Amino acid sequence: QVRLEESGGDSVETGGSLRLSCVASQHSYDTDCMGWFRQAPGQEREAVATIYAAIGRTYYADSVKGRFTIFADFAKRTISLQMNDLKPEDTAMYYCAADSTAASYCTGGHWAADRASWGQGTQVTVSS
Repeated sequence: QVRLEESGGDSVETGGSLRLSCVASQHSYDTDCMGWFRQAPGQEREAVATIYAAIGRTYYADSVKGRFTIFADFAKRTISLQMNDLKPEDTAMYYCAADSTAASYCTGGHWAADRASWGQGTQVTVSS
């Protein structure tokens, strides 16, 4: 599996911005699909944004559309999540995930990431 390392989590006020980054230890078919998930205490994990970089296709959860942007830097083996207009409900642990799932699942809102490589997470806290 690929090792993933996240960074960029922090505490901000409502309306603030953060950029999360995730670096993969290597390029492989196991990083064809990458994305960000989040989990708040007592809630299920949810996919926030995913990217199939080879074809530039992305997916966003409805709750973050228009506020979050996911992008990939293939040369740096990095994906980033630019988060603007943050809200208290965005507070969660954010995890980077990667695997070889097909593009249709990766960016179709169906990626469960059950067999993905995962990072350790980075905490985002938004205060009102």
